[in-house]
Amino acid sequence: MSPEKLIEQAKEAMLHAYAPYSGYKVGAALLCADGTVYQGCNIENAAYGPTNCAERTAIFKAVYDGHRDFVSIAVCGGKDGAITGTFPPCGVCRQVMREFCQDDFLIYLADGNGYKTATLAELLPHSFQPEVLNGYSTSV
Repeated sequence: MSPEKLIEQAKEAMLHAYAPYSGYKVGAALLCADGTVYQGCNIENAAYGPTNCAERTAIFKAVYDGHRDFVSIAVCGGKDGAITGTFPPCGVCRQVMREFCQDDFLIYLADGNGYKTATLAELLPHSFQPEVLNGYSTSV
């Protein structure tokens, strides 16, 4: 799937965002290796800490359905649903990506006039990876 088509799905996901506190709606579209796409949106909470980002929403939906092999993700966002600048994944989202994705996982950041591309390794260098844990098993 082209980055542009994935970005269109991220834009669509923005429409489902629940952002009554910040007004910033974010959408994500996650491409699995088998071609399946999972959309996610940010879901805010009055206590802020329980807020969930669009990227994690998409990843968690995919993992729930048994997917673990991801190729890329498109992310877009802005105030009141209009794309305004780029919205790179937060640190927590980057670490969740690290759990399931390789260094060459592509992240498309739409800005309304196009998009920028980064790899997970570029956004999260020297990351903490599951492999560093004693007893880690890929069969989990």
